Amino acid sequence: MKPKNLIITTVLAALIAVPLRGQGNAVTDAILKTYSARMFVSDPVPDSDVETILKAGMKAPSARNLQPWFFTVVKDKNLLKELMPNITDNNILIVISGKEGNWVEYDCGLASGYMYIAAQSLGLGAHIYAGPVAAINTSKREALGIPEGYRAIMVLRVGQVDKNVDAVSAASARKKIEEMVVYK
Repeated sequence: MKPKNLIITTVLAALIAVPLRGQGNAVTDAILKTYSARMFVSDPVPDSDVETILKAGMKAPSARNLQPWFFTVVKDKNLLKELMPNITDNNILIVISGKEGNWVEYDCGLASGYMYIAAQSLGLGAHIYAGPVAAINTSKREALGIPEGYRAIMVLRVGQVDKNVDAVSAASARKKIEEMVVYK
């Protein structure tokens, strides 16, 4: 291909791939439409979706690129019920653990946020929990395979949601931007 044609083709491809300013794209659409799912159904979460979610978490930024996280995917029914007695069948939990050190909560928070958005963008429901963390760190570390020097930071629940439920409209209201942002 001639250099001129290559340039024109590249520019056209970029214009097609990038939405116009002011229009949404897949990432912003997923973020702006997200909600913390609370009503799950028992349809299984595909393994390929779990892998995509984990890869998204691994792509999160971290201080000095230390990537101090460790993810435990919990599918075992007995272990799921021990961690979350009211969990719906075929949901999974991803325990996000962090290596002791500075900024680990921030880094693991970013990783869990990336996984949360990835799950939502795949049409799955997701919810982030801190409640089970204390029990995990005191009595479930070994059962969950959490390495020495790491501790559970948070838990991400992922599952299928009822597609007939309009959970976005039913989600709790958000504050107005004017209440939370100031420009100087």
